[in-house]
Amino acid sequence: MTAPLAFGELRIDDTVTGWMVQGRSQPWIGIAHAITFLGNSLTMTVISAIVVALLAFRRHYAEAVLLSVGALMGSVVMVALKHLFARTRPPVDDRLLHIESYSFPSGHAMMSMIVYCLLAVVAYRTIPWVREHPWAMLAAPILSVAIGITRVYLGVHWTTDILAGWACGALWVLLCVWLSTRVTLRPSASRM
Repeated sequence: MTAPLAFGELRIDDTVTGWMVQGRSQPWIGIAHAITFLGNSLTMTVISAIVVALLAFRRHYAEAVLLSVGALMGSVVMVALKHLFARTRPPVDDRLLHIESYSFPSGHAMMSMIVYCLLAVVAYRTIPWVREHPWAMLAAPILSVAIGITRVYLGVHWTTDILAGWACGALWVLLCVWLSTRVTLRPSASRM
C-alpha cells in the first residue's frame, strides 16, 4: 500500500483499509454508494443553493451568507490542503470508485461536516422546532461520520484522510459560526 501515515508502530491506514476491503459485500456496498452520494460536491451544492435561495427569499440574509460563504470558502481551503499534502489514495485495486485526485484530507468528510453542520446551525437559527429540539442537530455530524466511513469502505480514502477531514471541517464550522456572531448584517426580518 502507498505511504500511509503511521501512528507509532500501528499503521492504522493499512490495518483499517485491509479490514474494510476484505469485509466488503452486498448489500453494504450498495448502501455505501448511496450514503457517499450525499457527500458528493454536486449533491451538497444543489442542497446548499436551494437552502440559500430559500433563506434569501425569507430575508434571513445573515444565515444565507453564513451557509454560502462558509461552504464556498471551506471548499477552497479543502482543495488547498489537498494540494499542499499531495497524498496518494489507496491502491487502485482496492477502489470501488474511479477517483484520481489527492487523498488528504478527504473532501467528502470535510465538506459534509461543513455543509451539513452549517445547515444545522442555520436551521437552529431560523426554525423554532429545531431550537426547541436541539438534539436534532446531531443528524448533521452523524451524516458526515457515515459519509466518511463509506469513503474508507469503498477504498478511496485512508482512515487518516477521513479523520483529518472531519477535524478540519468541524474547526471550519466553529470558525464560521464564531465569525458570523461578530459580523453584523441586516437582521432577519422574519422567522420560518
